[in-house]
Amino acid sequence: MKRLYLVRHGESEWNILKKIQGQRDTLLTKKGIKQAEEIANRLSNEKIDNIYSSDLKRAFKTAEVIGNKLKLKVNSDKNFREINFGSWEGITKKDLIERHYEKHLLWMKEPHKLKLEDAETLSDLQKRTMEGINRISELNPNKNILVVSHSAAIKTIIIGLLDMDISYFSKMSLDNVSLSIIEFRDYNNVLKLFNDTCHLKY
Repeated sequence: MKRLYLVRHGESEWNILKKIQGQRDTLLTKKGIKQAEEIANRLSNEKIDNIYSSDLKRAFKTAEVIGNKLKLKVNSDKNFREINFGSWEGITKKDLIERHYEKHLLWMKEPHKLKLEDAETLSDLQKRTMEGINRISELNPNKNILVVSHSAAIKTIIIGLLDMDISYFSKMSLDNVSLSIIEFRDYNNVLKLFNDTCHLKY
């Protein structure tokens, strides 16, 4: 690839409710669809050759709105799903803190050390997302690719492509429909843009 554009999905129903989503298949809100339209307008100025997206509805719908604007088909890819949070999915952040205070604190401070019986670890997630990135990179030589995904998934991709330690995960934050760009150069992968939301009009 020449450039990798990474976009987090628009606002979802559970973003408003402050529930842990993980791989639960929640929908975009009206605001989320509007946000998708705004990032689509922003990306219309870029020379994007192909679009890939998590198959979860909140990401895929965001990608479809962008694809319609760019006149590109969206390729669904399960490798770009959000982290599987297991039994935490569907719980509000408030309830999570009350029920699992110590584990929640570990997730906030040192998430790479958290291991839940029925969930993915950060290492599991990164292995999955990087398998997806490596595959689409081989399929798209010298092209600019857009991946629409989720917060944790995108952060593991950025960390992986920059050869950073996974412990840096907790020091990064991504907003809805934020744009991050990684440029592939001869000697290094370079983070050109991170968590940019200047296209939002509110």
